[in-house]
This record gives sequence, C-alpha cells and structure tokens, in this order.
Amino acid sequence: MKIQCYDDFVHELKRAGFSIAGENPEGIFSLSMLFGDKIQWHTENPETDPWEWRMRVLEERDDIAYGKLFFKKSGFITKEWYPYFLCMRRKGRSFTDEYNDGNISYEAKKIYETVSGQGPIAMHVLKRAAGFSGSGNSRFDSAIIELQMKMFVTICGRSYRSALNKGWSSTVFCTCERFFGEEVFRTAAKIDRDEAFERISSRIMELNPNAERKRLERFICG
Repeated sequence: MKIQCYDDFVHELKRAGFSIAGENPEGIFSLSMLFGDKIQWHTENPETDPWEWRMRVLEERDDIAYGKLFFKKSGFITKEWYPYFLCMRRKGRSFTDEYNDGNISYEAKKIYETVSGQGPIAMHVLKRAAGFSGSGNSRFDSAIIELQMKMFVTICGRSYRSALNKGWSSTVFCTCERFFGEEVFRTAAKIDRDEAFERISSRIMELNPNAERKRLERFICG
C-alpha cells in the first residue's frame, strides 16, 4: 500500500520488520519507495513529514528502534526483528570482550562508559562528559556511529533546552539494553547466527528480490 501518513508508515514498518530511513542507494530496502504524494520532507508536519517520524516512533512507541543501523546511515528495526540483528552484530559478546579484542575504538569506549554510567544523556552533554572538545567532533561522530552499528548504544529520544519543547533539540542516547530491556537480549542469546542470517536475508529477498548478496551481507552484519 502507498504510505500517506505516519500511521501508514508504522503499519508498513511493522509488516516489513526493518527499513533504511531515507533513500535506498544500496539497493536493499526502504519504505521511502512506498511514499505517496502526500509525503513531504522537512515541513514539520508530524503526520506527513518522515523527518518527524524518526522521533515519533521513539516518543510514542516501545517496539521500534531508530539509529545509525545500516551502512552507517539511519534506519529502523522493530522489536520483533531486533534479536536477530543483535545476534549478528554483537555475537553474544560483551562490550569488554569486543574492546579487549580490538574490535572497538578507544573513543567509542569513552562514549559507551559515559552513556552506560549516566543513563539517557543528550548529545551535547555526552560530548563534554566523554571528553570531546570542539576539535574532536569528527572523532565523536565516528565513534557514536560505531556504537550504534554494533548495537551497544541507540537513540532513545530528544531533549529540548526550552521548557516549551520548541526550538533547538539534542539527540538523546542510551544503551540498547536500557532501550529494549533484557528480554530482547535473552531472546537473541538463544538464536544461532546462521539462523539469524538466514531469517534476515530471506526477509530482505521477500522485500526486494533484486538485492545484491554482498550488500545484503553488509546490511545484516554491519
């Protein structure tokens, strides 16, 4: 069906299970391919502006994750499908295991320790607390994307400086465990990685039979 409003988007996302947030240059799957003529970006209309939807799903629902999830770009994953991606991205390993094996940067370690220690935290506060100055913004940006792609940290909302919730806002981050709870992680621990890969890849081919194998693998494994 054509997506003409926010409710249509949520309905189709729940059916699909996951989606790249914007366009689909990698040729995997994006719900933007279904956007109808009523959809217009950056109008600030919460019903028809996809830019607003990324925060609406976080503020109004508890079954959809949003963040830098695919090809270091933004995307959505529903709670139903999250354990399968967790299985592929984290492989049942802890943050400490991954860091000690050299799979996570020192900059990402500083950010992760700050997020896990201070709970949900706005980006501008996180930068200062983790020791990133203005000159370190590129290192911060790379590290925060790294943590989202590896599914250790996720976006959980936004914070306004104004009490009226208007004007400038800052993205808020928390650990993935805090966002979805331990049940999702227990489910992921029971899934075999081959099973997870097959389940996701089969779903992708249902959504887009023309998806290329190499890009499909990157989409799934991060």
